[in-house]
Amino acid sequence: MDSGGKSKPVVVLNRPEPRRIGKYVVARELGRGSTSTVYLCHDAYRGRDVAVKLYHSDQDLSPEEAEVRRRLFFNEAQMAGMLDHPNILPILDAGELDDARYIVMEFIPGARPLSDYTEAEHLLPVNKCVEVAFKCARALAYAHRQGVIHRDIKPGNILLTESGDVRLVDFGVARTAIGGLDKVRGLIGSPSYMAPEQLGKHIATRETDLYALGVVLYELLTGKRPFYGDSLERLKQQVMYASPVPVHRLRDDVPPELERIVNRALEKQPARRYRSALDFAADLSQAFQQAARLRQQTVEQERFSQLRHLDFFRDFAYPDIWELLNAGSWETYREGEALVREGDLDESFFILVSGRVNIQRGQTVVGKLREGSCFGEAGYLEGQQRDSSIFADEEVQALRLTATAIERCSTACQLRFMRQFLRMILTRLSS
Repeated sequence: MDSGGKSKPVVVLNRPEPRRIGKYVVARELGRGSTSTVYLCHDAYRGRDVAVKLYHSDQDLSPEEAEVRRRLFFNEAQMAGMLDHPNILPILDAGELDDARYIVMEFIPGARPLSDYTEAEHLLPVNKCVEVAFKCARALAYAHRQGVIHRDIKPGNILLTESGDVRLVDFGVARTAIGGLDKVRGLIGSPSYMAPEQLGKHIATRETDLYALGVVLYELLTGKRPFYGDSLERLKQQVMYASPVPVHRLRDDVPPELERIVNRALEKQPARRYRSALDFAADLSQAFQQAARLRQQTVEQERFSQLRHLDFFRDFAYPDIWELLNAGSWETYREGEALVREGDLDESFFILVSGRVNIQRGQTVVGKLREGSCFGEAGYLEGQQRDSSIFADEEVQALRLTATAIERCSTACQLRFMRQFLRMILTRLSS
């Protein structure tokens, strides 16, 4: 669904904007580029919305430009029904109407190009970047098995759906086993994402696509492209001979293994890159698992830091705090959500880590508790019914502990917990 530039769209049925494109009723324009305009249309026959890419008229073009435009269309049209993969946007139909040519694609409401996530203030989390690249690599592995080389992998040609899934789009400049655009003069694709051999106008291969995916991953992680140039010639010099700024200098939460993967994808020599998209995907899968482990470690470290500053844990040794953190359940509650309800039979004991809660009997608020407070001791000791409800007054985080969980802790940890638990009860009784 990518369409670049600002050329005037084809006039269908002698109107400034088409009302119909073949059997498809036009609803509105979605995007416009140098070779085509994309419209949201309705397919009345199948009762669904589709995206229709309408190629611009050839009337004002030179014969050479018109031939390129014609080849772009037929190249993409032959993909209809050829590529069937969950991470490739399907081409549903293609047709010609007078001097107009169009491609019909699946319409995904709310989908946004990855280019929306390549600015420093809008970068995706590292694990999401890895997931996106992994799905793109799997899609490319499938396309390569069908004899298709995409040749224009870039953020604008990768859609991220509202559910977080990925769709690879725009096979207009693809090279296929049964023909392609190799006889068209000039560069085919987007220079900033081209491998050295592609800029040198050699035939694109699988490794060429994987290099471009490496550039996309670098940009998703850092918000910058690995190579820049204020002219095509200077860009070519950078791509051919320069080394990119190391990823960790631009983003410090990128695991070393992931940086190694990016560096391999960006190798100058195709033979030193990944030889297949499946190999690329396999390494990304391992990096995703590593990133998930690091992310969990970071979360646990942050939670530990929050606990050790609370009065309840003032006399605890660090290993005891870790033990209780692992034994308990870390829970988050939205404003107005109940932590406990009056009449419930529950043995849980809560330590309020952040936020405020209201103590409520019936419909009456009888007290408030703040960060560092504890509640639920009667239920914890005797399993009694709750005599009041506790509602979050704002977003709240709490460590929930049960007698069963505490019994699984070490003896030293249990003793420290009970000592502090009894001190808390005595303080509450005396006040």
